[in-house]
Amino acid sequence: MTKEKIARINELAKKSRTEAGLTEAEKAEQAALRREYIDEMKQSLRSQLDNADYIDDKGVRRPVSDLKKVKN
Repeated sequence: MTKEKIARINELAKKSRTEAGLTEAEKAEQAALRREYIDEMKQSLRSQLDNADYIDDKGVRRPVSDLKKVKN
């Protein structure tokens, strides 16, 4: 997400706390920007977890994705 979009999210958040509030168009824009931000954060977290490893009881390094197989 670009710095401009994050700045716009913050600008809309500040405006929403004023007496004037947000117009319907601004509310829709805010919702879309927030959804985009959340989706990008989720993707980033998934990517980090996909590249993370753990060490099992036997001292073997395994990818985190193997945890699902072990617990089932």
